[in-house]
Amino acid sequence: MSPEHTVAVIIGGASGIGWATAQLMTERGDTVVIADLDGDAATTRAAELGGATSAHQVQVTDETSMRTLFDTVTTQHGPIDTVVDCAGISRPGTLADLSLADWKATVDVCLTGAFLTVREAARTLRDNGSVVLVASLNGRQPGIGMGAYCSAKAGVLMLTEVAAMELAPRGIRVNAVNPGFVHTPLTHGATLVPGLVEEYIENTPLGRAGTPGDIAQTIGFLTSAAAGWMTGAALDLNGGAHTKRYPDIVARIADMASTAGTP
Repeated sequence: MSPEHTVAVIIGGASGIGWATAQLMTERGDTVVIADLDGDAATTRAAELGGATSAHQVQVTDETSMRTLFDTVTTQHGPIDTVVDCAGISRPGTLADLSLADWKATVDVCLTGAFLTVREAARTLRDNGSVVLVASLNGRQPGIGMGAYCSAKAGVLMLTEVAAMELAPRGIRVNAVNPGFVHTPLTHGATLVPGLVEEYIENTPLGRAGTPGDIAQTIGFLTSAAAGWMTGAALDLNGGAHTKRYPDIVARIADMASTAGTP
């Protein structure tokens, strides 16, 4: 078992980047806790990993749910060493048309959820622990129709820096990763819009979408002793997409609707 990271809590750990991270951390010897909105999926994933892996249902926007998660993990496994927040949703829509409900849902999960993760981690983490927040390419690159998501993820990047400053006296490091387009359940909807994924890849210098494993490997690095002098950082994991143009999702969806209505 890794001496630096004994207990690792992966929020959003039942699918996508979170699941890949849970697998990687189990392989390196951590006791992994899979926390997810889908409690049944978390239980299934924990059974797949076996050993000391445990599963918990959690709602990242609810402070009582988050407090209960961290208290339960501490009771079951002892002090926590690593926390990774992979929870996220996206509700596309131009700012002129986006409903307040969709704005709030996106910001609540992506930004408020990250805040509650940091707050509970600060309360329960062992000194010299590590927190990683999954932000996004959209935290630094705007996209038409992505106002809520871009704003929330940009907030996560600033939250990362503030948390890194505040928790540094205890040796706790707080970093973020900025994935580009990665094939996960969150991005499945994009694959249903003709030409959208192709446009993402055309604007990615390395010429491919990312995989959950790509992101998990970097999270593994950030939570290891190899990154022991890194905090307040946000690593771009997007194949170079931040150097080019973000797709026009609204136009792609409009084209799809127009084509669907053509006799």
